[in-house]
Amino acid sequence: MKSHKYWALGALFCMLGCIYSGIKKSMTAHKYFAYSSLICMGMSIYSGHKLASPKKKKITKSNNSENS
Repeated sequence: MKSHKYWALGALFCMLGCIYSGIKKSMTAHKYFAYSSLICMGMSIYSGHKLASPKKKKITKSNNSENS
């Protein structure tokens, strides 16, 4: 799952844009960069969690009857 890497790069880009717009005193652009970096960081955490969490196997009735 490579989406984690792309979300993290998007968050990095948005944070750099947020810093640049803050230095230039453009507060509307700063606000949008801040919100978009927040979204990208949240999606990066979510996709990284899905990548690291173990897969849970569902036990079905057919598997139970075959084992018995």
